[in-house]
Amino acid sequence: MDEKNSSTISETNSQSKEEKKSFFKNFNYDKNYKILLAIPLIILLLSVIYLGFFYFRTGDFIIRDVSLSGGTTLTLTGDIDTTKLESQLKLKLGDVSFRKLSDISSGKNIAFIIESSAPPEELEKAVEDILGFKLTQENYSIEFSGPSLSNNFYHQLIIALLISFCLMSLVIFFLFRTFVPSIAVIFAAFADIVMALALVNFLGIKLSTAGIAAFLMLIGYSVDTDILLTTRALKKSEGTLNQRIFGAFKTGSFMTMTALVAILPAFFIVTGLPDSFRQIFFILALGLFADLVNTWLTNAGIIKWYCDKKGIK
Repeated sequence: MDEKNSSTISETNSQSKEEKKSFFKNFNYDKNYKILLAIPLIILLLSVIYLGFFYFRTGDFIIRDVSLSGGTTLTLTGDIDTTKLESQLKLKLGDVSFRKLSDISSGKNIAFIIESSAPPEELEKAVEDILGFKLTQENYSIEFSGPSLSNNFYHQLIIALLISFCLMSLVIFFLFRTFVPSIAVIFAAFADIVMALALVNFLGIKLSTAGIAAFLMLIGYSVDTDILLTTRALKKSEGTLNQRIFGAFKTGSFMTMTALVAILPAFFIVTGLPDSFRQIFFILALGLFADLVNTWLTNAGIIKWYCDKKGIK
C-alpha cells in the first residue's frame, strides 16, 4: 500500500513539473506582452492616487525631517537610559524622532540623536528634566536650523531634482531621436521614482537631504537598463526582436541584481552606518526593484508594440 501511495505521489509531482515546463514553453510573449504591460501601469496608478491623497492630507509629497523642515537636533553622548528618554520625550513634546550612532566594528553606541521641531531651550530643558542632570559641553551638542532656511534648501533640492530629470530627458531624445522609444525610457524612470516615493511615504520614513540625493541617483540608475533595452531592440539587427529583448533582459537584470547585492547587505547587515547612508541604500533598493518591473514589463512592452507597428523584426 505504501509503495502504491509513494508511486502515486511521484507521478503527481512529475505531472506538475511537466505542466510548469509546458506552461513556460508555450508562453507566447507576442500575445501576452500587452497584459504584462498592464501590471506596472496599475501599480503606478495606485502610487499616484496614494501620493495625491498624501499631499491632500499633509500638504507635501514627502515627510521631511529637521534638515528639510527646520528644528532642533540634540546629540547626547555617554551612558544614558534611551528607552526612558524616548517614551517621556514623546509625551512631553510629541513631534520628536530619535537616532542612534554606533561603532561599525564593535556595534557600541557612540551617540544618541534627538530631532524635534521644538526650540533649543525647550528641548534642552525637557531632556535635563528626564535625565536628572545638567547637560554640558562634554555630554551633548545642539544645533538649530530655522524653518525659512530649511524650506529654502528643500526647494533648491527639488529644483535640482527636476532639472536633472529634464536634462536626462533631453539626452534620451538626442540619443534616440524618436518620440515613442524616448518617452518609454523617460516614463519608466518617472515610474521608478513615483513608486519608490509612494512606498517611502507609506512606511512613514522622514526624508533628509540624503534621501533627496538618493532620488537624484535613482534617475541615473533607472535609465541605464532602459537605454540598453531600447538600443538592442532598435539599433541592432542580430536575431529576432524577441531574441534581442531577451538578450537585453539577461544583461540588464544581471546589472540590477548586482547593484542590489551591493546595496542590501550594507543596509541589513552592516551595523553602525549613519542614518543618511541607510536612507540612501533603502531608497535605491526600492527604486531598483521598481526598475525591474518598469523596464522589463512597461518599457519592453512599449518597445515591442512600437516595433510591431513599424515592422521592425
